[in-house]
Order: sequence, then C-alpha cells, then structure tokens
Amino acid sequence: MIDFIQQYLDAFILGILGLMSFVLVWLSIERWLYYRQVRLEAFTDRETLTIALTHHLTALSSIGANAPYVGLLGTVLGILITFHELGQSGHIAANQIMLGLALALKATALGLVVAIPAILIYNGFLRKIDVLTAQWGQLQRTQGKEYPTPRGDD
Repeated sequence: MIDFIQQYLDAFILGILGLMSFVLVWLSIERWLYYRQVRLEAFTDRETLTIALTHHLTALSSIGANAPYVGLLGTVLGILITFHELGQSGHIAANQIMLGLALALKATALGLVVAIPAILIYNGFLRKIDVLTAQWGQLQRTQGKEYPTPRGDD
C-alpha cells in the first residue's frame, strides 16, 4: 500500500489541484464575462438578480477553502512515506529526512497557490455583486419603483 501511495501521490494531489485550478479559471472567466454584459433593467426583483449574480460563487469559495486541505493531505502522506522509508532502511540520515520533508511540503505550497487567488477572485466578485445590486436599486428608484433595502433586525 505504501508503494502505491508513494508512486501515485504526486500525480493524485497535483491532479486534484490542477482540476481545481482549471475550474477556478473557467468559472472566473465565465463570471467576469457575465458581469460585464449583465442587463440590470431586465430584472424585476432583487431576489432574481441576486440569484443570477451569485451563480457559481459557491464553487469558487469552496475551491478557495479546500485547496489548502488537499495540499495538506499531500504533505501528510508525503511525511508518512518519508518516515516509513526511514524506518525500513534501518539508518537515519538528516539529508534523507530533510529531502523527504521538503518534497512533502510542496503539496501544501501548491494548495496555497490555488487557494489564495480563488479567495481574492471570490471577494472581488462579491464586491462587484454589491455594486451591481446598488446600481439596480438606483435604476429602480429612477424608474419610480421603490424597493426597500433589506435590513437586519433592529
């Protein structure tokens, strides 16, 4: 089992992070294009507008939140393999430990490389949604339609 993990660990972790990166780029481009061409006057109520504007944002948030965990999984399994190999060899060399740990930590680094842009993009889109919603409200007021702004419990 350890040999199987050792042989396919990098491909598995990099494959998952690569897929997450692809989905991140794809959804980011899709949302960016949508926000550039959205016609606010076509929406008659705030709920429909919010649903349209927030489409796919849960996936972006999930990628940002979970990519570090995928990387951490790769690191933990890499450390497990390193210690297993050291235990099997019967002798401990500092260079073997350091090399194994360094290789294991690359998975965490790659997870962060995926997560940080995902969270930045997600937060940028949330701001764009706030702006578009405010513009929609202003458009409704100029057309003589008053829609109350949602408020929290006072």
